[in-house]
Amino acid sequence: MAKVPTAVVAAGGLVGGYGVARWTRKRQLGGVVLAAAGVAAAQQWRQQAGGRAAGALTAAYVVAFAGSHPLAKKVGAWPAVFGAAGAVALASWAVADRRG
Repeated sequence: MAKVPTAVVAAGGLVGGYGVARWTRKRQLGGVVLAAAGVAAAQQWRQQAGGRAAGALTAAYVVAFAGSHPLAKKVGAWPAVFGAAGAVALASWAVADRRG
């Protein structure tokens, strides 16, 4: 069975977490999706690129999530989420997925 690229897992966690929170109107449920994808991505990052890279990418994931909030006030919610997800996906691909 093929492994899902970490770029897809991380971006999917950001987009999916926001989508679930918005459509269910339950922020905690969106947080569960966000956290589950973050944990899954971090495990793959560690396997593929090592602990230091996994730590840096996990920090980028959290910063992207937090940074999407003030960005949403300027460009809108969905563009901010997609921008954050794209940035994390690009970083994930460059650091972990590109090697495989």
